[in-house]
Amino acid sequence: MCDELTDADNERVFGKVSRREFAGMTGAAALAAMLPAPADAKPLKQRDITIRTPDGTAQAYFVAPDRGKHPAVLVWPDIAGLRPSFRKMAERLAQSGYAVLTVNQFYRSAPLPVVKDGESWGQPEVRAKLMEWRKLLTPEAVMRDASAFATFLDKQPEVNTRRGMGTTGYCMGGPMVMQTAARLPGRIRAGASFHGGGLATDKPDSPHLLVPRMKASFLFAVAENDDQRNPNEKELLRKAFADAGLPAEIEVYAGAMHGWCPPDSPAYNQTQAEKAWGRLLALFGKALA
Repeated sequence: MCDELTDADNERVFGKVSRREFAGMTGAAALAAMLPAPADAKPLKQRDITIRTPDGTAQAYFVAPDRGKHPAVLVWPDIAGLRPSFRKMAERLAQSGYAVLTVNQFYRSAPLPVVKDGESWGQPEVRAKLMEWRKLLTPEAVMRDASAFATFLDKQPEVNTRRGMGTTGYCMGGPMVMQTAARLPGRIRAGASFHGGGLATDKPDSPHLLVPRMKASFLFAVAENDDQRNPNEKELLRKAFADAGLPAEIEVYAGAMHGWCPPDSPAYNQTQAEKAWGRLLALFGKALA
């Protein structure tokens, strides 16, 4: 889980990226270089929007191909929230033919940007702030949000409501993907968790206990150091999905540290991030057809 990362974890960067190099990687040009567009990239239209939920008003970023109707995807960011790297990932997914909504899941506590310039997870005061805000993201709250976000998506002219909806989550977003799939079994046909934390616990509200309520195919891309901390989690997931008769691809990505997928992460591992991205596109291509 992202809230369990230590400074030592952040220093062990398998992608061989120094902190000085990382500091220069957050511009749009650098992000574009790390996340190349697909060969058949579709022209896009995008907009910043707000969505009314039962608990308030959430900011979000919506991007889709500029023509036609497409399967919808709801994206739950990691604990640092909606930011340029997640906008770029949303655009890349949209270039592949999806209508993508990336949300500020911390809207109850803070507007964007959640983590401001000069702040980082390594600062105790920032970490304390984010963890306090996270307490409001109970399973029930996430499910209420998921319903509101899916309703918004299905009202957009760019969305093909006859095709299934997908959802992805990173770090703390992993459980949110599972909660979304359980809340909206008639709509969510594919879910993907990247270095998700707390997916299978001994608590009564553990996300893996929601699997019988789902009708979605899943991808779980597991960080090597997360698996080392909790090797039984993937086995609990495998059993839950097997018992429910639902397909789930569950893989530990060798050499990939927690947080390896977003390109602005100190743990970014481009080789393994591209592999995970390819598996996501394969899942969506099959399950959202």
